[in-house]
Amino acid sequence: MEYVYAALLIHKAGKTADEATVKKVLEAAGITVDEAKVKALVASLDGVNIEEAISKAAVAAPAAAAAPAATEAPVEEKKEEKKEENPEAAAAGLGALFG
Repeated sequence: MEYVYAALLIHKAGKTADEATVKKVLEAAGITVDEAKVKALVASLDGVNIEEAISKAAVAAPAAAAAPAATEAPVEEKKEEKKEENPEAAAAGLGALFG
């Protein structure tokens, strides 16, 4: 997730999220850089309009947050069943432990 955050930070700063820049941001944050993850991130961002992706995510987020609330069914209260305690049965069980 920190790789995506780095790319978003670079984008917010008005720079291009290339491998060198992502690596510098991660190193500055004290994160051990995985070169394969950096390459995968940069490749996946190639041709992506980040502003458009952010705006689509912002529009979808409130709808996604509201959807579970609308589909929740009322929770039925469970009645607690009282267990009838039988002292003789409990004593017999304890007696079996000690032979």
